[in-house]
Amino acid sequence: MNSIDRLNLDTRALDVFLAVLDAGSVSAAAVSLGVSQSAVSHTLDRLRQTLGDPLFVKAGRGITPTPYALRTGPHVRQILQELRNLPLGPPFAPADTHLTLTVAANDYQRDLLLPALSRVLEREAPGIELHVVPSGIPTPDRLRRDLCNLMISPHPPPASDILQQRLLDDRMVVFYDPAQRDAPADLNDYLASRHISIVFNTGERLGLDDAMAAQGIHRDAAVTVSNFSGLAAFLRGSDLLASAPARLHQGMMREFAQASLPFNHRPFSLYMLWHQRYQDDPAHRWIRSQLLDVAGRLPA
Repeated sequence: MNSIDRLNLDTRALDVFLAVLDAGSVSAAAVSLGVSQSAVSHTLDRLRQTLGDPLFVKAGRGITPTPYALRTGPHVRQILQELRNLPLGPPFAPADTHLTLTVAANDYQRDLLLPALSRVLEREAPGIELHVVPSGIPTPDRLRRDLCNLMISPHPPPASDILQQRLLDDRMVVFYDPAQRDAPADLNDYLASRHISIVFNTGERLGLDDAMAAQGIHRDAAVTVSNFSGLAAFLRGSDLLASAPARLHQGMMREFAQASLPFNHRPFSLYMLWHQRYQDDPAHRWIRSQLLDVAGRLPA
């Protein structure tokens, strides 16, 4: 078979071959394909020359496939199916997937969502390595440059190439050590107390601070830490207050009591963010669905 013959082997010719193989006659295949009988015969002649086999021979008044045609038929069906599935990408099986998934999250988002995701990956896709990095200030550039594949944030950046999916809702509450003090009775009690505040390494503060400033409220930050994990050590055994997401009570703040903020503050949502290059990737679609499922199973 020379290189010119290979060019004659197109998908339409393979469809004709299968139609004749299934119908058992040239005329019936022509009817099923909606073409003329001469067109089917001409295509079979090209295939015979290309493949170097008669494919079909006369048997009485009809035709019968050669042994080569019978052996080749299933392989041709597989080839055509794979070609038709080509726009969907390669077949995806979690257990056979090998990649490194980099997720950017702060310690609150990390501890809330990623340990459960890690257990799913260990069980169903052990070839996927989970790499967690600090989220910092969420910018489209981090996703565009592939510094991370997923980002978790309450602040989706306004960019058309960055896609988002809401994971869960949360609200800010006041944590305190019940062995040392009671919950703040009102706003005056809250403002008269000493507080632990958070200023991230990027210099970013909690959205709560901006909301309080907009209402003309100022609290006394006796201690400032750079992440949520730093709150517990300072809160334990003190009369300090820590204003933080309520879902921290499911993890690092479980030993403390919590109360509602004594002023209006809207709940917030956490989103997962990804670049559009991963929108239709089967592995990443599966990972995102698993993370969404993890978030959905969390206690309200």
